[in-house]
Amino acid sequence: MIKAGIIGATGYAGGELVRILKNHKDVEIVWYGSKSYIDKRYSQVYQNLFQIVEDVCRDDNLSLLAGQVDVIFTATPQGFLAGILTEEILSKVKIVDLSADYRIKDVAVYEKWYGIEHKSPQFIKEAVYGLCELNRSQITADTRLVANPGCYTTCSILTAYPLVKEGLIDADTLIVDAKSGTSGAGRGAKVQNLFCEVNENMKAYGVASHRHTPEIEEQLGYASGSQVTINFTPHLVPMNRGILVTEYASLKRKEDGTLPSYEEIKAVYDKYYGGERFIRMLEKGVCPETKWVEGSNYVDIGFVIDERTGRIVMMGALDNLVKGAAGQAVQNMNLLFGLPEEEGLDLIPCFP
Repeated sequence: MIKAGIIGATGYAGGELVRILKNHKDVEIVWYGSKSYIDKRYSQVYQNLFQIVEDVCRDDNLSLLAGQVDVIFTATPQGFLAGILTEEILSKVKIVDLSADYRIKDVAVYEKWYGIEHKSPQFIKEAVYGLCELNRSQITADTRLVANPGCYTTCSILTAYPLVKEGLIDADTLIVDAKSGTSGAGRGAKVQNLFCEVNENMKAYGVASHRHTPEIEEQLGYASGSQVTINFTPHLVPMNRGILVTEYASLKRKEDGTLPSYEEIKAVYDKYYGGERFIRMLEKGVCPETKWVEGSNYVDIGFVIDERTGRIVMMGALDNLVKGAAGQAVQNMNLLFGLPEEEGLDLIPCFP
């Protein structure tokens, strides 16, 4: 039985980790870490877990926790883990970090976009970017630190990756229009997230400056073999869960001057995702919807070729708290411990 600790267990992603891990046959949660609710019963914070979780919340003492568990999930704000992680801690326990502290390999880029100093850059190189569908061969029993990608980045990267990798699109023409439910902003009380601010409203934010931009560019750059520059614009929409990305890019014409056909594009997606448990390529003419992935670890992907403009419209949808956070973290944990990748994640999407 794998013993797990969660730091940040009372945030939305932490709560989702608890929900998933409580149904994982190989895991026992022994530490519910929470800075705000120390000594309070966890089920008083999340009443849906009444008579399911009787434990009380504990502090965020990572050094003490490291000696008591096999894996630690850190569902914490940017800078938290980087500020306290040491070699001694990593020598005792595996860590799956849901923040961005170790996702970007260039520390100067991280500090520029996040506006904070990175306190432990010595661990960036060894951290594996935990997008399982692309990097599962690097996530092994010897891996100590996994940088778990977030919701916007997971959806944005997976939706475009095969076509960037195979050179079917001009990656520098890529425009990512992304929309998120309000749980993506976290559980903290913020004026801009109040009901009256969000309900019956939709807004763009972080335009030309959102901090997930360099992460998407870095990962797609690995796929293309050269630096990639994109436009990424996120939007907040009045729903609880879900990410929908719509991506636009110029298709590269074939030697005879024609555009790749639907069948040729589909074959490329199938080459990379045909055997993937959690990526569903939709049928021709079907567009992804957040409702059809809600509560699950699935990513739904579709595309349309615009013959008139010579561009392709790629679309992806996922649940920001599952595949975009906690579900992906559990997927990474399964790989770390040699378990079936889908263990604990056989979650059928909820409807309605």
